Amino acid sequence: MSNHDSLIFALEPKYYNDPAIYEKEKQTLLATTWQFAGHISQIPNKGDYFRLEIAGESLFCVRDRKGDIRTFYNVCQHRGHEIVQNESGNTRMLVCPYHTWGYDLTGQLRNGPNLDSVRGLDKGKICLPQVSTEIFCGFIFVNLDPNAKPMDEVFPGVRDELREYVPHIDELKPLEFVEIFENCNWKVSVENYSECYHCGANHKTFVDGVIKPETYNVKHVGHTLQHTTECQNLERMTYPVDPTSNAYATRYKSWFLWPGFSFQVYPGNVLNTYHWRPVAVDKVLVYRGWYTIGGEESDVIRQLAKQDHDTTVAEDLVLVESVQRGLNSRGYRGGPLVVDPEEGVMSEHSLVAIHNWVREAIND
Repeated sequence: MSNHDSLIFALEPKYYNDPAIYEKEKQTLLATTWQFAGHISQIPNKGDYFRLEIAGESLFCVRDRKGDIRTFYNVCQHRGHEIVQNESGNTRMLVCPYHTWGYDLTGQLRNGPNLDSVRGLDKGKICLPQVSTEIFCGFIFVNLDPNAKPMDEVFPGVRDELREYVPHIDELKPLEFVEIFENCNWKVSVENYSECYHCGANHKTFVDGVIKPETYNVKHVGHTLQHTTECQNLERMTYPVDPTSNAYATRYKSWFLWPGFSFQVYPGNVLNTYHWRPVAVDKVLVYRGWYTIGGEESDVIRQLAKQDHDTTVAEDLVLVESVQRGLNSRGYRGGPLVVDPEEGVMSEHSLVAIHNWVREAIND
């Protein structure tokens, strides 16, 4: 076997620009994995709801009368009209606007015009179809697969570790969501996030003012990619950090949950998140979330969000859109990855895991 035969190559361009593969992903990969829906603070009261879309399906999350959070397909079981029209709100009953069939907050059909005249109709057997839902440290995740494995099995150890790095996580609420529209396939953006081989040449503020590159590594655990590094010398940090506040106060770690969400903890136990929402084969919405206790205002967090947007986010936008244009070129077929057996910051071993997950999910 030649050395060339032992190389590991990137996915072929078709995985990023073929509409047929993207449609297949929606039916398989995106419909059978845990997807971020929102935060529990968005629906604090009974009857609160918000609408969302996953894998092309309209859904809504609602807090029922017992306080539990449920997710339903947004479709009336009568003639298929969408039930929830607004992006968010509060309601005592889920009423379809077409023929005013009414469902309670558990999804059970309760009433509708002239239903008593229909022989053989058992209202007790008509329910809105539910979607698997989990609350993960205050974050709501959904999975269209009714037989989905629990998140703790798919992402082993993450919940407990996250609580160690952010002991106050149950007190957090979103302070700000920064929306970034990228003209690229969602996997281009995820892959860019999942390796730091490009960081030294492109992310000066992140490398010089947040992390210590020589300590950076990415580990593959379950269906997670876990980034770890020490923080820069405290005097070089771009924001204040109290190293005595917590055992992990001077650490950086992120847990990327395949396929489209990442918890990041910056030095100082600052929680922030990424989540990716595919829009089309060559378009993706990326959201950067920033959190504080009770959602209270924080000049430090606001400034950190602005710094991140003006540097790393803006730098990555240029990179991923250039990659997408390159993937559409006749001159590119998929090049060799830099996979260092010792791993570290100058290795793309994390992409091997991503590419295997893609092929596995779409049976390719």
